[in-house]
Amino acid sequence: MSVASYIEEIGSVADYAIIVDPRDNVAVVKTETSPNLDLALPDERVISIKTPIPPGHRFATRAIPSGEFVLQFGQPIGTSLGISEGEMISHDNMTDDVPIVRDLPEHLRVPPPLYIPENERATFLGFRRPDGRVGTRNYVLIVPTSMCASHEAQQISMMAEFALYNRQKYPNVDGVVAIPHNKGCGCQEGSTIEVMLRTLSNYADHPNVGGVILIDLGCEKTNLAKVEQYLLKRQKSFDKPVAKIGIQEVGGTQATIERGLRDVERMLPEVNRIEREPVPVSEIVLGVKCGGSDGFSGISANPSLGRAADLLVRSGGTVLITEVPEFCGAEHILANRAKDAETGRAVYRMVDWYKDYASKFGAVLNQNPSPGNVAGGLLNITIKSLGAIAKAGTTRVEGVVEYAERPHDRGLNLMQGPGYDQESTPGLVAAGATVVVFTTGRGTTIGNAIAPVIKLASNTPVFERMSRDLDLSAGGVIDGTETIDEVGTRVFEHVRRVASGEVLAMAEENKHREFQFWAEQTVSL
Repeated sequence: MSVASYIEEIGSVADYAIIVDPRDNVAVVKTETSPNLDLALPDERVISIKTPIPPGHRFATRAIPSGEFVLQFGQPIGTSLGISEGEMISHDNMTDDVPIVRDLPEHLRVPPPLYIPENERATFLGFRRPDGRVGTRNYVLIVPTSMCASHEAQQISMMAEFALYNRQKYPNVDGVVAIPHNKGCGCQEGSTIEVMLRTLSNYADHPNVGGVILIDLGCEKTNLAKVEQYLLKRQKSFDKPVAKIGIQEVGGTQATIERGLRDVERMLPEVNRIEREPVPVSEIVLGVKCGGSDGFSGISANPSLGRAADLLVRSGGTVLITEVPEFCGAEHILANRAKDAETGRAVYRMVDWYKDYASKFGAVLNQNPSPGNVAGGLLNITIKSLGAIAKAGTTRVEGVVEYAERPHDRGLNLMQGPGYDQESTPGLVAAGATVVVFTTGRGTTIGNAIAPVIKLASNTPVFERMSRDLDLSAGGVIDGTETIDEVGTRVFEHVRRVASGEVLAMAEENKHREFQFWAEQTVSL
């Protein structure tokens, strides 16, 4: 039998696994392998897989001697303890040690992306605000300035949506929502208060919000007066319907709820006056996020979202990425993509600050992968990070901002923030994201109070199992039925349709409106 016939008979490695980069010495399994499985590699070598290997995990495509780096994405993901050809990669035969790379050319200059001509850019139907920004939704938002007003805020929003808000009567209003939280009094002065005020104010001033009701108890640190002062600091005027309620002043919980319902009833016709109009996609601010990741996330969903992010940036739009713990081990890639050396150094500073911050709580960032991540094949933070940053595409980094801080320039921006979904997603929205795309391999259901959160699955089985929570699938990349470019184009079009209000994100359908903010840190940049 000829070599070619033998190879054809035993099957190709592509039937069972993915070699992500030609420089890699591992392949990622697509479907669980059977014992003693022979597979032909692209170079016509035949290797034998001795033991079953679960999907998302990887095996060596050649022997990797002890001390040599294990490579995926063309980058070191660990150091071999002595790995045989065809052997499954695990913590038994690989350490998490990788080289620390901090090279940065002194005169770094990364060129801007190749922009799509303005007359060829896609459009969507958005809400143009008086200050020029464009929203993808039009909500009445109830903002409690502290946990002491959160119950009342939530009650007003729930009762108003049930009794007052009617989509037929107010077709241009998307709902009445609240952002209850557990912060705002008994907290330290300084940056903690600053972050809270910035987050709450940016939600009130968000282009997806058409009218605001601010509520305080009356004696907390983050009271109405403080929030108003923060709103007045901004360069552009705060030009939307506003009502203010003090619980102690109006006579308690029931009086506050009654007053709030009257304010909503008065506000709805005014908020409804604005209508969607055609605007270029350059007005979209896209937040990119991941959660419940698996070994396929960095191979299918994240790079596909990265393609959509590139299309938006090339159309003049803005992309925000956070989860700084998941830059670790890949920060040198982002730093070397910065527009200049100072921006590259800012990337390193934000990562170093987070490492120091985590160490104060006895945490180390290589413990970031969750049990679900590890079970899905993400053995360490380096593998997770190399796949995670793919969400941001390939264009240059324009800037670095604090948590919940708006970027200063269009294009790709990095935001300081944790990996915790319930804090990082609201941070992206506070920083201005009008749509969020959230990739997941295990299945995540989180949403947001004022911005649609689109879920992109990394694999077909989880998408089929959770089809009422997940919007799109990049599983075709793993199955071999779609390319990353094809999925990326599909994601971009879905973002455009969701931004236009043509379809709702599944998280919106399911009324997921999670909100919390990361108010424990100090300024990092």
